[in-house]
Amino acid sequence: MKNPNGFGTVVRLSGNRRKPYAVRKTIGWNDKGYPIQKAIGYAATREEGLIMLAEYNKKPYDIDARRITVKEVYEKWRESASKKLSKSSLDAAQTAFRHSSVLHNLPYAELRAFHIKDCIDSYSHFSYATQNSIRTFFINLDKYALEHDIVERCYASLVEYVPIPETSKRRFTEEDIQKVWEHADEPWVDTLLIYLYSGWRRMELLTLTRDDIDLEAQTMQGGMKTKNGKNRIVPIHPRIFPFIKTRYENTKSGKLIEVSDQVYRARWLSMMEKLGMDYTTHECRHTFRSRLDSAGANKVCIDLLMGHKSGDVGERIYTHKTIEELRSTILLLN
Repeated sequence: MKNPNGFGTVVRLSGNRRKPYAVRKTIGWNDKGYPIQKAIGYAATREEGLIMLAEYNKKPYDIDARRITVKEVYEKWRESASKKLSKSSLDAAQTAFRHSSVLHNLPYAELRAFHIKDCIDSYSHFSYATQNSIRTFFINLDKYALEHDIVERCYASLVEYVPIPETSKRRFTEEDIQKVWEHADEPWVDTLLIYLYSGWRRMELLTLTRDDIDLEAQTMQGGMKTKNGKNRIVPIHPRIFPFIKTRYENTKSGKLIEVSDQVYRARWLSMMEKLGMDYTTHECRHTFRSRLDSAGANKVCIDLLMGHKSGDVGERIYTHKTIEELRSTILLLN
């Protein structure tokens, strides 16, 4: 059956191709009356090609926009997002982009939920946070593509969140904390104790500088990752003040801990081996919160020290905690 004039054509191409049918739309005629055609795309079957033509004729779209790849959409999105997102958010997007390399050359208009799901599943050996960051990454790209008429429907939101696994974090026993204090004069053990009495994330402590330390007020200021976590003030517990002061006075680079993350990880493993323990730096943070909770500390104060958003809206808006209240909370760690 012949297609109506101006409808377009589906032509089979020569050779062995995965999608051998070229779908072309007539956009005009030349001086000799021959049709001028523009390729819409390629199809695996003639029927699929006719469906593509019918959809285009029903609701014409920018053909060139439909050819933009996942990589090109990411680059355009990043250029736009760089004006409003933090560096850490952009870095997380860059990591998710690397993890989705198998999809980089796929036309974004052809991206479906199963593509994203397969990509996430290929990283099932990674943490749930990494897997969910890939999903979030494509949700952001979907919104951009929809706003710029690259797609008519978003698929990333159809992909379910990766379930959070049951926590495997352990709390330092009081016996182990006492053991750590008995080895406080050994190399790098002071950093372990700083973690236990401040609640910093590993990278938060490793990025602290002299400018973040106020010896007179006995406070530290820093943080990252979230709005609530950034630039938070943590009073220095008296028991770790000598360690902070020593590093403050002896730093050559200005950083409190003068090694890279990679080097520190190696030092940590060596320290754990000497102490006969196998804790992680994050378990120091977990221990910090657990000990404060066990000591009956105010929940809002704990959240402020940890850089967490309080779960209660009233607490978040109406409760204002002073540094002295935070200091009193820290002192509950005897």
